[in-house]
Amino acid sequence: MKRVEPKIASMVRSIVEPMGYECVGVEHDSSSSGGAILRVYIDHADGIGLDDCEAVSHQLSGALDVADPIAGQYDLEVSSPGLDRPLFELAHFSRFAGARARVRLLDKLDGRRRFDGRIAGVDADTVLLDVDGGQVALPFDRIESARLVPEF
Repeated sequence: MKRVEPKIASMVRSIVEPMGYECVGVEHDSSSSGGAILRVYIDHADGIGLDDCEAVSHQLSGALDVADPIAGQYDLEVSSPGLDRPLFELAHFSRFAGARARVRLLDKLDGRRRFDGRIAGVDADTVLLDVDGGQVALPFDRIESARLVPEF
C-alpha cells in the first residue's frame, strides 16, 4: 500500500462515494519511471466499466486541480480493483477471510517480508494469515502491500 495522506484519501472518498461507487483505496506512486501516479480503485455491485472510470476521473480531476493536495506533477489513474484486488484496510481482510492473499511487509518479520496464504481473519490491529501449515500474525501497520490471489 503506497499510502496517501489521510486528507487526500478522505477527499477522494468524498467525491467517489456520493457517485454511487465504493472507493476501494487510493495509492500515490512517485517511484514510477513514467512519473508520479495517483491511483484510485473503485468498485460497484454491478461491476466497473470504462464509462465508470471516466466519470470518476472527470470529477476527481476537477476537484484535485482546485484543491491541489499533491505537490508536483502526477497522472490520475482510475480503475477497478481487478481479480487481484488490493487490500487497503483491516475491514478488507475481514471481508475476504478465507481467500488467498499475497502480503508484503515494510520490514522483515521472522526473517521474511513476503507471505502468501489464506486470510484467517483479523484480531485487533493484526491480520491473521494461514501460511505453510501455520498461522502468522501480521501487524497491519507493518503491511506495505496486500492483494488477493485469484483462484480458478
